Amino acid sequence: MRLLQIDQGLARNSYYAATTPRTLSFAPLDGDVRCDVAIVGGGLAGLSAAIDLARRGRQVRLLEACEIGSGASGRNGGQAIHGLACDQDVIEAQLGLDDARRVWKLSIEALDLLQQRQAEHGIDCEWHAGYLGLASSARKAARLQAWADRIEQVYAYPLQRLHSVDMPRWIASQRYHGGIHDPRSGHLNPLKYTLGLARAAAAAGVAVHEHSPVRRLRPGAPAVLETARGNVSADQVLLAGNVHLGAVAPELATRIMPVGTFIGCTEVLDAALADSLIPSRAAVCDSNFVLDYFRTTNDDRLLYGGRVSYSLAAPADLAASMGRRMRATFPQLRDVKVEYGWGGFVDITMNRAPDFGRLAGGAGNIYHLQGFSGHGLALTGLAGRLVADALCGDASRFDVFTRLRHRPFPGGPWLRTPSLVLAMAWYRLRDMLS
Repeated sequence: MRLLQIDQGLARNSYYAATTPRTLSFAPLDGDVRCDVAIVGGGLAGLSAAIDLARRGRQVRLLEACEIGSGASGRNGGQAIHGLACDQDVIEAQLGLDDARRVWKLSIEALDLLQQRQAEHGIDCEWHAGYLGLASSARKAARLQAWADRIEQVYAYPLQRLHSVDMPRWIASQRYHGGIHDPRSGHLNPLKYTLGLARAAAAAGVAVHEHSPVRRLRPGAPAVLETARGNVSADQVLLAGNVHLGAVAPELATRIMPVGTFIGCTEVLDAALADSLIPSRAAVCDSNFVLDYFRTTNDDRLLYGGRVSYSLAAPADLAASMGRRMRATFPQLRDVKVEYGWGGFVDITMNRAPDFGRLAGGAGNIYHLQGFSGHGLALTGLAGRLVADALCGDASRFDVFTRLRHRPFPGGPWLRTPSLVLAMAWYRLRDMLS
């Protein structure tokens, strides 16, 4: 619960929350109820699964500890990008090339599903197509080009190569030496999208309950989810609460690490200045291990994410801190005010591959989705569809992901954070040296 409280505090000055009115709310659970499927977590994965399950005639109850979209789903950088957070060679090593190709294709299907949901449910979430992956040194640019060559040759996914002479046409920054462009990926307002899915789920008959944190899960047939004001008995359960599951499923908690991520957003810029920063208005991400990512918004602001924390503390002055990072990329913004600064926790796995599966033991009726590792805006939606298929009897695509092995973070509850801090210090040093 403490992690949840810190998370909500970090998100208080979010640009999305300040500019996206909440026009719907859902009452907390009150009393004991029975359903076919109970879902824990009102983010993109849980809502997507709920929509597909309700369409198949399942009675679904969704329990959200705070408000819909109040976690990572509603406050992330808004970038929907091909692939996973981990490199494809991680998938190849574990599953072989054929299934690695299946996983890549599923990540592209996730982008298509994002578009389908917007059109089908009339969700105006400010979608803009286009993604730039940029390299901050000549050596990194060569590596990125080699990666793009292999993705095109092995995975049949075309990407436009950008060289140093091309950079002024794509970005008004001296920081970058080359990159790739993907017209199929893009960006959106994640809170608007998440709230749109919530409306769609409610319209499909899903019983949604906000401010209903689950205190305890009792496995069995049925399984029982206990809250402060009532219990839900369900034939099947989906756990989609990521870092906020806590004691509900302690066996999952050891396989993910809550990592703080932070974003700043400027005041409204002159339209010509906003257009000049990223002329294509694409989403941008660099190729560093500890990366920066940014984009312009529909109302001509620059939204910039770039630092992480492996403790529960945030920078003392988050807006000022993010302002320094964005001005290192765009010095022309030196006189621009950073109006919003916010953050929150995402769930990282050891290998940065997603962690989908079923809880061991018991009745085999408790499923989980976690470990999107900061790369889940599109993939969460597809994950919801895959687990809905599995809950309805077809686990063929879901089980491709369950074969990925996930080790617990070393050091136990006391030493794993210091261990990760040391590891990430090494990666930062490697980024700077290269």
